[in-house]
Amino acid sequence: MKLKIQDSSLTLKEAVKFRNNVRKKGKTFVLTNGCFDLLHSGHVHSLREASKLGDYLWVAINSDKSIRGLKGEHRPIISELDRAYIVSSLACVAGVTIFNTKRLDKEILLLRPDVYVKAGDYNKTNIAKIECDALDEVEAKLKFVSFLPEKSTSAIIDEITSKKN
Repeated sequence: MKLKIQDSSLTLKEAVKFRNNVRKKGKTFVLTNGCFDLLHSGHVHSLREASKLGDYLWVAINSDKSIRGLKGEHRPIISELDRAYIVSSLACVAGVTIFNTKRLDKEILLLRPDVYVKAGDYNKTNIAKIECDALDEVEAKLKFVSFLPEKSTSAIIDEITSKKN
């Protein structure tokens, strides 16, 4: 059976079921999140580093609506289903869920990750308090992974638009 793009992301309910199976096996469930618009080497580097912190890496991807709320009407460039398909195709990623809000507190509370990972442009002081509270409630370890300097979707978009002019 051929995988369809719309089959590349799982519902939150399906993700919780996967997580529960991981727990039964005594394995470590790692959660990270992001927009992953115009996937680039910086994203892949961070995801590979995050995957090293446990047995299974789960990625929560911001929906198109969520990205518009965070980054403006001109984003995303790539649709949520395409982004989910691309990210779920990476060998280091066990699964993908799309979420519709600006913050991931609800998903953290339901998925109960062992480890929650953010890229190096974050630190304990700039993560939303509601997410930190959810992490504390589920007793998840908060880890930060390095990112590749000067690699960002915004920089890529700026470079593309400057070449058009």
